[in-house]
Amino acid sequence: MSVPAITFFNNKGGVGETFLVYHVAWMMADMGFRVLAGDLDPQGNLTAAFLDENRLEQIWEQTQSPATIYKCVSPLKNGVGDVAAPVIEKIDDNLALIPGDMNLLYFEEDLAQAWPKCLDRDERAFRVTSAFWRVLQSGASEHKADIILIDVGPNLGAINRAALIASDCVVIPLGPDLFSLQGLRNLGPTLIQWRTGWKERLGKKPLMDLPMPEGRMEAIGYIVIQHSIRNDRPLHAYQKWISRIPGSYREHVLKEKVTADVPEVSNDPHCFQLVKHYRSLMPMAQEANKPIFHLKPADGAIGSHAAAVLSAGRDFEDLAKKILERAGKALQRPITR
Repeated sequence: MSVPAITFFNNKGGVGETFLVYHVAWMMADMGFRVLAGDLDPQGNLTAAFLDENRLEQIWEQTQSPATIYKCVSPLKNGVGDVAAPVIEKIDDNLALIPGDMNLLYFEEDLAQAWPKCLDRDERAFRVTSAFWRVLQSGASEHKADIILIDVGPNLGAINRAALIASDCVVIPLGPDLFSLQGLRNLGPTLIQWRTGWKERLGKKPLMDLPMPEGRMEAIGYIVIQHSIRNDRPLHAYQKWISRIPGSYREHVLKEKVTADVPEVSNDPHCFQLVKHYRSLMPMAQEANKPIFHLKPADGAIGSHAAAVLSAGRDFEDLAKKILERAGKALQRPITR
């Protein structure tokens, strides 16, 4: 049985995807789950969040070791073999990373060309399209992971299509703005198209002893992030966008008929959480190279900052529990330690 994989994805950038993957991964690890984080964004922002510059340089300059996602798929790209098992980067006892790589962009053309060739029962096309899933599952097996969390870039290209095919569930980060709503309009139909397209291709898989991902990519909810707060309520300028999110999510992602009784975001069962921006804590956490809820007085988290750290811990624990619960329901089996 494969390890459950959850991708945080919105084709609109700047809505906190990497911030969420990083903090949810740390929180789940703190809760006792064994977590593998996969950086499938060629920009490598998740990798840069986990590792310092010296370690990044070491990993990216290694020529032989399959220490990044691109180095794992490069034998397949270069026609000298199949994917290589990853050398995972241990972050903590329960947390490991498959680092990203800017060179992953060179694999995008292979992925784009493989997609239509799957319909011709081309074996290499299936190997290419399933490459991310097989690398992630191999890394999860090595780490004995309970769950895989995936970060991707904000686009609808071939790399992200392969990343979503490798995913069982999708969490959609949103900002309270027009651009996020437009992203939902594009994202919902695209997920349906990719899911349907992969199912069709699986029906044409040639006879070969190679496991394939199901490509479930089931949307299990959304998170609204980076909203400004005044008196515990979003600023008026953002309220109109927040109020439109529940209906837009239902219409474009779930393909439901939107009625007049759509709940507000704060009461929407599809909304995981309204995540605070934590503006004052972010530079501090980046300097300390740790999640905001790990900040200590020695890092500068004193006074009101210390209270904000405790609040962030409670928020992310609640968020992590909800994600695990909904993913378990989608998979019809609980995600356990």
